[in-house]
Amino acid sequence: MDYSFSPLGDHAVVIEVGQEISEAVQAKVRTISQLLESRPPDWMVEAIPAFTTIAVFYNPLAAQYAAAVAELKELVQQTEEVTALKSRTVEIPVCYGGEFGPDLEFVAAHNGLTPEEVISIHTSGTYSVHMIGFAPGFPFIGGMSEKIAAPRRDSPRLRIPERTVGIAGKQTGVYPIETPGGWQLIGRTPLRLFRPEDEVPSLLRAGDKIVFKKITESEYHAWEGSRDAENP
Repeated sequence: MDYSFSPLGDHAVVIEVGQEISEAVQAKVRTISQLLESRPPDWMVEAIPAFTTIAVFYNPLAAQYAAAVAELKELVQQTEEVTALKSRTVEIPVCYGGEFGPDLEFVAAHNGLTPEEVISIHTSGTYSVHMIGFAPGFPFIGGMSEKIAAPRRDSPRLRIPERTVGIAGKQTGVYPIETPGGWQLIGRTPLRLFRPEDEVPSLLRAGDKIVFKKITESEYHAWEGSRDAENP
């Protein structure tokens, strides 16, 4: 079996499906997560997918670690039954540069590119949401071209406006809420990614495909606050 199981505290099991971030490992994470979502054990409280692992939290009054692991081993053997992964593609409009993306020129200069070339590369790919974390609804998005990779800032900003798009290393992401952060900021989307009033507050979830689309500042302001800002 390609999976390993280990305890996390006194009421969770970590299923590790690989040691390197890749599309193949992500597919396994998504498959197991979907199985847990569609066939949750009675004792399961929550399952949280990450880059290479799934943390499965259980009710210790309903099951103990050994029993939970035994049932999870049987479940992961059923992954071959899942032949078609459910995946959504979400288009995220972004107004790049200016006050919305104060680090766009740094990212360009760091890679020997023009700001327009950075935007062209950033909007040319199809990305994958590897996990949600750090802040409510914050998507860690993989698949970005190394041509526009950039290091984190030496000094994190104390306040980054919600919906700002950033780059850190070979990853890109969107700050759903105002928070401190050290990513290089290249633009902002009018979409709300965190909606605490909804039953499922995060617009994005692990496994989603992401496409970024460049919009103008006037389109940003027209979009912001409209119904489209709620429904991509």
